[in-house]
Amino acid sequence: MKATTAVAKVTELSARSEKSFEDAINVALGRASKSLRNITSAWVKEQRVDVDKGRISAYQVNLLVTFVLDD
Repeated sequence: MKATTAVAKVTELSARSEKSFEDAINVALGRASKSLRNITSAWVKEQRVDVDKGRISAYQVNLLVTFVLDD
């Protein structure tokens, strides 16, 4: 039986949204999927908010995205 091997790469992305952290994640992954193939996972490394006059004005996430390299 032949073993399957794969090599993956992890890259960091940053994205912002005025709606929510979840929307910022979707923005990052949507954009990444236009350039990167074989995305298999992502995790939030950092998140932060911008505050204007005591209210949240924007959400930012830094994601680590894993994708498998083509053979």
